Amino acid sequence: MGNDETATIDFMAQFSSLLISASNFAQSLLVPGWRLYQVLIVLGLMVLAYGLHKVSDIWLQNFVRNRDGWKTWQLRMIVQIRRRLGLIWFCFFAWGIWAVMQAVTWPSRSYLIGLAGTLAIAWLVIGFATRFVRNRFLRRLVTWCLWIYVTLYYLNLSDDFTQFLDNLDISFGDFRISVLTLLSAVVLIGILFTGARLVSNTTATTIRRNEDISPSMQVLAVKAVQILLYGIAFFVGINSVGIDLSGLAILTGAIGVGLGFGLQKVISNLVSGVIILLDKSIKPGDVISLGETFGWIQTLGARYASVVTRDGKEYLIPNEDLITNQVVNWSHSNDYVRLDIFFGTAYGDDPHKVRELAIEAATTVDRVLDYPKRPVCHIVGFGDSSVDYILRFWIKDPTGGLTNIRGGVYLALWDAFKDHGISIPFPQREVKVLKDSADAID
Repeated sequence: MGNDETATIDFMAQFSSLLISASNFAQSLLVPGWRLYQVLIVLGLMVLAYGLHKVSDIWLQNFVRNRDGWKTWQLRMIVQIRRRLGLIWFCFFAWGIWAVMQAVTWPSRSYLIGLAGTLAIAWLVIGFATRFVRNRFLRRLVTWCLWIYVTLYYLNLSDDFTQFLDNLDISFGDFRISVLTLLSAVVLIGILFTGARLVSNTTATTIRRNEDISPSMQVLAVKAVQILLYGIAFFVGINSVGIDLSGLAILTGAIGVGLGFGLQKVISNLVSGVIILLDKSIKPGDVISLGETFGWIQTLGARYASVVTRDGKEYLIPNEDLITNQVVNWSHSNDYVRLDIFFGTAYGDDPHKVRELAIEAATTVDRVLDYPKRPVCHIVGFGDSSVDYILRFWIKDPTGGLTNIRGGVYLALWDAFKDHGISIPFPQREVKVLKDSADAID
């Protein structure tokens, strides 16, 4: 008989013994005594905690509504406390009753109450601690694994259950992985990932505060730190639970080749993102035009860039498109942007005066620069019904919009021309009916 079969039989025997013990304990509750009294006290505390949960939850909601200016982390903490008010009340009363009974009677008469209080506190601490795991599925898995482990630990069943999970394994030649190893790896990696996220967030904040580093290099440095920390956390977690990755070398190599063909676009976007960050051609805050899209770079991700337009739409543009397509960066080397508007006046108006008024009107508009780049106005042609002009002016804040500044300059021209009697002609047609043609019609 193999070692695995022997271990399984031993565990089943222990499990049967556990069931017998549980049956004997349940039968002992049918006889009046301190075991029954402790169980009834625990059940009563559960009912009391549930009632207090409902009452205190309403009070806590009203308390929070009357408070302004709370930070996001404070509000999230209140939400987590609200979800666990019943458990908090149970811990408070269980340990209070346990302390009193320890002082006035035999310790054995409060053992079950202390055990229930201990488990409640352990579950409460695990519930709060695992909130730092951002991934929802991983957080739930880690939470349940820790809850089960601490419960078995305080019931003195952890060693037997651990041995049973270790016997449930899958082997490929020299490579062996058990359910225990897999669960341990998931829990440990979840904890290490949480620590890596906290460290990376702290490091990212420090990097972003350093004004000597350009915005693009800040993004690259933050991404590099995150990849490094998460990579270390993953491999440390795998090695800590005893998983030998060398046995998976061939399998991972084949999977890597398949993923290389299937994820060409993803890899291309990742490489393009690194190139963009290194050459600093585009950085957060830049104003760009790509095809019909005009907006501001909000964030640069590993796969795409987030561009927000004036109408509030957010476009996720793949990094590869920013490399291979023609992109207009309005604020690449400097923030100066020149805008042109066209207009016409009547032939009877003095063009010298028109040019002077146009330049003066443009300088009265906010955001239009008067120094070092002053507006200019030139005649560009003689049209059918007007003398055509171009007015060129400069701004330094394209993030404030382009259409609105053009509209402001047009309004300033309208007011200036109206005050000085300058007319803006529009096409007109006159229809003359000749006398002979009128007689023919009659």
